[in-house]
Amino acid sequence: MSTATILLLEDDALLQATIREILEAADYEVDVANDGEEAANLCFDNHYQLYIFDINVPKINGINLLEDLRCAGDETPTIYMTALVDLDSITKAFDAGAEDYLKKPFYPQELLLRVNGRLKSAPTNAIIYKTIEYYPLTKEIFKEGKIISLGSVQIKIFDMLMQNIGKLTHKETLIDLLEHPSDTALRVAMTKLKQKLEVEITNVRGLGYILEKI
Repeated sequence: MSTATILLLEDDALLQATIREILEAADYEVDVANDGEEAANLCFDNHYQLYIFDINVPKINGINLLEDLRCAGDETPTIYMTALVDLDSITKAFDAGAEDYLKKPFYPQELLLRVNGRLKSAPTNAIIYKTIEYYPLTKEIFKEGKIISLGSVQIKIFDMLMQNIGKLTHKETLIDLLEHPSDTALRVAMTKLKQKLEVEITNVRGLGYILEKI
């Protein structure tokens, strides 16, 4: 994806609109949530490069939400913004897994500075292909920001192809990944991958397959 996508959890409508406007003016894509439950659903359906969470929000507070996300293996960098300034609240925020903490009230431009700094320092370990982001360590696939689910065999094949974009992956190597190895089963698997992910996979007859460069 050409720009980072941010999830903003803030139940104050005016502040939410102001922050969203500033971030979008800086060419970030922004999804907004008014409560923790809505944010949780967005996290499940989409992939974000950064979370910006208020703490005191309805349904699921920001700290409990981040704790749940971290327990589920979601390591998305997170900035808290909150009126809570006591040491206990700050400690809980960082214990939950936050990377930064901004006390209200603040200048919205200060948040933008922190966002820019956080995203520039965030590690990128995704393999990008067209509109697809693939994370080899977690085996997560996102297409246009939406998570894509593949079967265990398909993900092994896709991983092999994505690790070797533009290079021949030998047929024998791919067949070994199948539960019931055969040329036919491999052709079926490749066809399903092409249809589901809209990727360019070339069959080099008798040799193997190439995920074509873009």
